[in-house]
Amino acid sequence: MENVKQMKSLALAYMGDAVYELHVRHHLLNSGKIKPQNLHQAAIQFVSAVSQAEVVKKWKEREVLTQEEEGVLRRGRNAKSGSVPKSTDVQTYRYSTAFEAVLGYLYLSGKTERLDTLIKDAIQIVEEGSGNNER
Repeated sequence: MENVKQMKSLALAYMGDAVYELHVRHHLLNSGKIKPQNLHQAAIQFVSAVSQAEVVKKWKEREVLTQEEEGVLRRGRNAKSGSVPKSTDVQTYRYSTAFEAVLGYLYLSGKTERLDTLIKDAIQIVEEGSGNNER
């Protein structure tokens, strides 16, 4: 896709949200550990703003992101969405948006190998943070 660098951060986050959700669902089905009636609840653990913000924190600590990805992350974090869900605070929500913006940017840029690497890492971070990865 052309002009991905010019796209608004919230548009990138919109796409990143969908891409991440798809990868999480695939991961959960592939794991075979989760009963079908519990799939949605298990997915929430991964896609929550709190989990996504935690992933960003770990990525920053470990300096996982490239300079280009850091720039997208910063833009995503600073994007004004107009509303923040009641279930989370503004800072957490902004880091969650930043996380999704990076994934959306990579997807729309056709950088699928890098996208897969970061998503696998994100899933691992969430599973380690939850204390268990079985349901």
